[in-house]
Amino acid sequence: MAAMLAPISPIRSRLESLRAAMRAANVHAVLVPSSDPHVSEYLPERWQGRAFFSGFTGSTATLVVTLDQAALFADSRYWSQAEKELAGTGVSLVKVPQAAIKPALDWVAAELKPGNTLSFDGQVLSLAAAQQVRGAMEAAGIAVKSDADVLDAAWAGRPGLPDAKVYEHAAPEATVTRQAKLAGIREAMQKAGATHHFISSLDDVAWLLNLRGADVSYNPVFVAHVLLDAQSATLFIADGKVDAALAARLAADGVKLAPYAEAPRALGALPADAVLLVDPRRITLGLREAVPATVRVVEAVNPSTFAKSRKNAQEAEFVRRAMAEDGAAMCEFYARFEGALARGERVSELTVDEWITEARARRPGFVGRSFSTIAGFNANGALPHYRATEDSYSWIEGDGLLLIDSGAQYLGGTTDITRVWPIGRITAAHKRDFTLVLRGMINLSLAVFPRGTPGPMLDAIARLPLWQAGCDFGHGTGHGVGYFMNVHEGPQTISRAVVEPHMAMEPGMITSNEPGLYRAGQWGVRIENLVLNVAVDTPEQGKFGDMLAFETLTLCPIDTRCIDKSLMRADEIAWLNEYHATVRKRLAPLVTGVALDWLVARTEPL
Repeated sequence: MAAMLAPISPIRSRLESLRAAMRAANVHAVLVPSSDPHVSEYLPERWQGRAFFSGFTGSTATLVVTLDQAALFADSRYWSQAEKELAGTGVSLVKVPQAAIKPALDWVAAELKPGNTLSFDGQVLSLAAAQQVRGAMEAAGIAVKSDADVLDAAWAGRPGLPDAKVYEHAAPEATVTRQAKLAGIREAMQKAGATHHFISSLDDVAWLLNLRGADVSYNPVFVAHVLLDAQSATLFIADGKVDAALAARLAADGVKLAPYAEAPRALGALPADAVLLVDPRRITLGLREAVPATVRVVEAVNPSTFAKSRKNAQEAEFVRRAMAEDGAAMCEFYARFEGALARGERVSELTVDEWITEARARRPGFVGRSFSTIAGFNANGALPHYRATEDSYSWIEGDGLLLIDSGAQYLGGTTDITRVWPIGRITAAHKRDFTLVLRGMINLSLAVFPRGTPGPMLDAIARLPLWQAGCDFGHGTGHGVGYFMNVHEGPQTISRAVVEPHMAMEPGMITSNEPGLYRAGQWGVRIENLVLNVAVDTPEQGKFGDMLAFETLTLCPIDTRCIDKSLMRADEIAWLNEYHATVRKRLAPLVTGVALDWLVARTEPL
């Protein structure tokens, strides 16, 4: 019998088509970022070129294709996933320390010859990134072509623009009117000396206009741009996405509609004496180049980015309610899950996603998931961005640790929670790792810090117990979270990012607190709560400035069966017991039966 041949990856033929298009365009390399015309993290299908031509489905990486090579640049969160997905594709993995474009540019400079040409689509690469590309290539003597989308000629059946309807985020959950938000942004424009402001980032557009959509998986946003001046606003959006009634309400607030494709022409038609405010990290090179040379451009973070990151008191209260509903759903899910295992039923990682979403869907205000559920048993839990699929998943049976990272969108808030649970018998090594991560999470939860402290300065607080044990983790400790908006939201971050002024921690910001520890091929531990920046009184009564602390928003037990109590300090144990008392008090009125029994059992003091 003849030996069976391994199937040829479709990526190889796609790359050959791309190389043919490159030869026709007379370019020697093409840079494919994970981006779209709005510099989004989660992309509509039309702009998922990096995934289409590499096979790598992670959310962040950069692909470079030359006439004889292809390389994907990914950071440590994705190394295991990328190695698996790139196998047989002809795309090599280049491991980089963090998500940045510089390693890819260094590789291009080494691979191409002076006089060769690198192509990228200026309509999807941010102005800031494009400036990096041009600087690096100029230094290497390599020409840059940014005015064409080489992928288009090679992408058979490329999806068009998404066509989901846009809807209004209404009161009471929308606590600030559209008119008030527009007025606030115009005030910020005036302070910046700008007569006009162009906004491309989808979360800023949706927040500003109190609108939501479904053009992107998990994030309730829609594909559009906005151009503001002192009196009017134009929403550039595809035809048919806004119905007549909503268009009338927008018009009443001074917002007119224009075709999506008209945005570059509108920028090109700005008056010569205009002063345009743009965020260089949230506008693409192509849109920036549409602005006439006579227009003065002010580059700064979008004012809406700061405004939406600071939830007001009413929004914070809606988030607390959403967290309680989410916590109740967690109780119902985990009671069902543990009951099924106790009865000897087979449960897979896919079942976890199905059941946890069903539980959330029964809660008031639920809209959908806020990201793809991560349910990783044992070795799969060591992959920070693991996702079970119909083609590749594990059954949850035997002994070990199960990591579940999930979240939801509610009309009154966005949730993101990670817990780790013991399956069967666990070892002392499991408990040690779990306890180190828990201590890091608790230590950051207890932090008090001056208002305006850059978020990256807090990162070491969560890592200290791990560092002391000789351990570390490759992802950030915390990301900002939106209000019925993107689960990843700036400007704040608790990570090893290079500190910049816009990362200052301010009251009302919601951030994740999620240290981890991962042992490749064995298990992973990550424990995540969302926390709210709140003002706090100190014994010094403000003599050294305003101080902030974290209010923990997430309400769900942390499994004490995984804890090595001998490793914990008294104040850490006290925090955990107080947290569990709060979880029981807040959630008990929302659950009944086995879910209530589960809640009570899992919130017993340590």
